[in-house]
Amino acid sequence: MNTLGDELPREMARVRDEIMPAYLEIGPAGALALAMMRFDLDEAARAMIEGDLITMISTLRALRGYTT
Repeated sequence: MNTLGDELPREMARVRDEIMPAYLEIGPAGALALAMMRFDLDEAARAMIEGDLITMISTLRALRGYTT
C-alpha cells in the first residue's frame, strides 16, 4: 500500500514527464490543458510544502485524471 506522500510526487512526475510533452507537441491546441496541468502541479507542490492534506488529496485526483 502506498501513502499519499509516495503517490503525489509520483503522479506529479508522471504528468510533468509523460503527459505534458504530448500536449506541448500539439502546439497551441494543447495550451489550455497545459495551463490546467501547471496549475495543478503548482497546487500540489504548495500543498506538500504546507502539509495541506485536503489539497494534496484533491490535486492527486486531478493529476490522475490527465491522460494522453
